[in-house]
Amino acid sequence: MMDRNGLHGIFVPVVTPFGSDGELDQASYANYVMNLLSHPIHGLVINGTTGESPTVRWEEVEVLIRITRDLLDGLHRKIPVIVGTGTNDTASTVDRTEKAARAGADAVLVVVPYYSKPSQEGIFKHFQQVAQVGISVVVYEIPARTGVRLNINTAKRIMELDNVIGIKDSSDHLELVSALSHVGVSVLCGDDLHLHDKLSLGAAGGILASANINTERFIEVYAWARQGDLIKAKEAFDSLVPWIQKLFQESNPAPLKWLLKRQGFISSDQLRLPMSPISVELEDELEQLLSL
Repeated sequence: MMDRNGLHGIFVPVVTPFGSDGELDQASYANYVMNLLSHPIHGLVINGTTGESPTVRWEEVEVLIRITRDLLDGLHRKIPVIVGTGTNDTASTVDRTEKAARAGADAVLVVVPYYSKPSQEGIFKHFQQVAQVGISVVVYEIPARTGVRLNINTAKRIMELDNVIGIKDSSDHLELVSALSHVGVSVLCGDDLHLHDKLSLGAAGGILASANINTERFIEVYAWARQGDLIKAKEAFDSLVPWIQKLFQESNPAPLKWLLKRQGFISSDQLRLPMSPISVELEDELEQLLSL
């Protein structure tokens, strides 16, 4: 089981490759993850937003966990594997969390319940029940997708629960990372464009979709920040900004899947509806970036 000391560095949230028939492409996934593991990343996240979690069946998640574990064992690598289990139904989230623990996850990523806009007390009780499963829990705050914002007091209460080891902060403000990192909470940046800002305020790293591309440079940003050289970290980060902007110009993970296919890591940029491929205009803009 992970503890807070293991929640640091650059974690890469993986895409879920599909074939032209819309089914899980296991061969592409293995090829793609092997490439990621050629870099000194600090962890992987399966079945997050980047992995199209709303449309991935649980039995497919278990296949992805098994393939990932087999690849890590074959390489004798030991990095954490975090699995997204959060839904907007507490009972379903608890069930998925139990299944992830049995399937070999080191921790689970649990999003603040979305759509129904629960009260702060409802959010706390949701995490209280999930934490009782016994596996390490990383809270996932992403108000742009959930429709509700986790306030600082509630976040602090949740962080005091047994088995809760940290938070992925995908908010577009700095209040949460500033408040939590200064009381010893492991905060991972989830809003890629704010990576440098949040590292400067004490974030322990990031779970970053754009770290699928230019992975080594993201690791360099983290390394400079951890050494306390925020100027060099900023210089490295600035070179990534054009990529981050293009990767989020249209809904994630569509641009990322197009790039991964273009680079030969997956065989298709197929998505499951309601997600759809990127526009021709964005394809042209990404081609221009690749040519630089």
